[in-house]
Amino acid sequence: MKALLEQVLQGQIRAIARVITRVENSTAVAEEVIQTLYPHTGKAHIIGITGSPGAGKSTVVNALVQTLRQKDAKIGIVAVDPSSPFTGGALLGDRVRMRDLSGDPGIFIRSMASRGSLGGLAQATASVVKVLDAAGYDYVLVETVGAGQAEVDIANAAHTTVVVEAPGMGDEIQSIKAGILEIADILVVNKADRPGADRTVRSLQMMLHLGPVGGTRKSGRLSSTNGTEANDIGWNIPVLETVATKERGMAELADMLGQHMIHLRNSGEWLQRERERSWREIETLLQQRFMRQFQSSVTSERRESLLTAVAAREVDPYTAVNQLLSKSETDV
Repeated sequence: MKALLEQVLQGQIRAIARVITRVENSTAVAEEVIQTLYPHTGKAHIIGITGSPGAGKSTVVNALVQTLRQKDAKIGIVAVDPSSPFTGGALLGDRVRMRDLSGDPGIFIRSMASRGSLGGLAQATASVVKVLDAAGYDYVLVETVGAGQAEVDIANAAHTTVVVEAPGMGDEIQSIKAGILEIADILVVNKADRPGADRTVRSLQMMLHLGPVGGTRKSGRLSSTNGTEANDIGWNIPVLETVATKERGMAELADMLGQHMIHLRNSGEWLQRERERSWREIETLLQQRFMRQFQSSVTSERRESLLTAVAAREVDPYTAVNQLLSKSETDV
C-alpha cells in the first residue's frame, strides 16, 4: 500500500484507480489511505454539478472539461450513478456520455455507485475526491445522481456548486422544492436553444431576488442582511445560458468558476467552507463508528426483544433507545 500511495502522489493513473477501488470497498483501507494522503490535499478546486435528470449534467461536464483542458488544467471527474437494485453496481452511463474525454492523460473519470446513499452522493465520495486532490488534479468535478429533490449534500462537499436546469423540466416551484436556489453558486440553464429557455432564465433571476426565498446570498447561502454592504461582500449568483452539445457558453461557465474561486479566497469563505466541510465529514465518521461500536456491544437477542416490545406497544421507542444506550455505556 505504501508503494501504491507513492505512485498516486506521482499521478500514475493505474495506481489512482486501484486505490479508489480499495477505498470504495473497505472502510479500514479508506482510513489508511486518507491518513497518508491528507497532508497532500487542499489544492484542488472541487466543483459540484447537480440538477434534475435530463437537464444535461453529463453533457455539460463533458463540454466544460474540454474547455478547461485548453488551459492545461488536470481534471478529475467523479460521476455518481444510481445503483442497480440487483448487483449494487453503477450503470456507468456517464462514461458513455463522456467518451469524448477518453484517452486524454490529463483527465481521470471514475463512475461510482450510490449504493443506496441519499443526497446524490456515495458514502466514499469524499475519500475519492481527496485521492484525486492528492494526485495533483487542479479541478475535481463531482456529478451527482440526479435524484431530483434530495441532492443538497453536494453543497457541503464542494467549493462551488453548479446547478443545471433546462427548459420544459417543470414549473419554477420545482426549483424551490428541490432546494436548488439555496445550494447554487452558479445556475446554468442548459439546452438554451430550446423554446422556453428565456422564460426559465427570467424566472430563476426573479426568484433569486425574492425576499425570503431569494435575496442577497453569500456564496450560495442565504444572507441575513440585505443592502449595499452585503452585496459588496456577497456573491451574486449568475444565471448562465449554455448549449452543451454545441459547447456554447462553456467559456463563460469556466470563467465564472474562476471568478467564484477568487471570491472564496478573497472573502475568506474558502477556509470557512473547508471548516464546514471538515466538520460534516468528521460528524459522519463519528456516526458510522459509533453505530459499529454500538452494534458490537448490544446483542442481536437484546435488539430483537426490544423491537418486539416496541411493536407490541409494551415499550415506547424513546424508552427503547434509552435502554439500548444505557446497556451500551455499561458495557463500555
